[in-house]
Amino acid sequence: MIPAAFDYHAPTSVEDALQLLGSSGDVKVLAGGQSLIPVLKLRLAAPEVIVDLGRIESLRGIREDGDALVIGAMTLHDDVARSSLVATHALLLSKAAQTVADPQVRHRGTFGGALVHADPAGDMPAPALALDASFVIVGPSGTRTVAAADFFQDLFTTAIGEGEILTEVRVPKHTGWGAHYEKFSRVAQQWSIVAVAATVQLEGSTIAQARVALTNMGSVPIRATATEQALVGVAVDASAIAAVVADIAEGTRPPSDLNGDSDYRRHLVTVLARRAVLAAAG
Repeated sequence: MIPAAFDYHAPTSVEDALQLLGSSGDVKVLAGGQSLIPVLKLRLAAPEVIVDLGRIESLRGIREDGDALVIGAMTLHDDVARSSLVATHALLLSKAAQTVADPQVRHRGTFGGALVHADPAGDMPAPALALDASFVIVGPSGTRTVAAADFFQDLFTTAIGEGEILTEVRVPKHTGWGAHYEKFSRVAQQWSIVAVAATVQLEGSTIAQARVALTNMGSVPIRATATEQALVGVAVDASAIAAVVADIAEGTRPPSDLNGDSDYRRHLVTVLARRAVLAAAG
């Protein structure tokens, strides 16, 4: 499996990267390479130019900015999983990052790359959606910010346009919230058959606020807003939470494949949602 020939560029600034993106009509951006490299080897894509963002240091790192946590697009999954800032202010991202593939992938794959790839079975889009993250995109026309609800548009399709780059992700702080990412895979380290991202804020033994999103229950991650609203005021009790999440699959369009048909996924997501909310509530 050898990729078709291409020109390779590794700019050291966002400005240089944008210039390279505008210089060819057949160009691909390389982040961590965990998704793109296999595609190139299988010759499912044969771009003329590859622009590698790995040397742009300004795209890496995690910092606070007022009420938001800012994560650079080229920050590694492992850095997100190990960050004390993320664990304190966006625990759901930390929990999800720990489940991504295996240690080798987490040390090469990037947070932003996984979001832009927008695989419906990927583990980072649903947590970003649940936390109301916003995406800072830079392109020929300048900088714009897109909410997570508008960022994921279809299978492997996002709001990023031609010649644009995701530079950072801004996540509103959810300090003190409990969180859990409940993932089910056929074998270890595989893509999620179904997963549920849940984070809750408690008042005593009652859920005061909840954020829930679903992985691989459609062509994009799905925010379970009706379930979030129904969880408010519910006691942290297995039977009470099970009753609330019983309808969480309503309106979803899960795929059918070798790992399970759509009905199986609809059942599975209710089981995982109960576990995720209970675990998030401690």
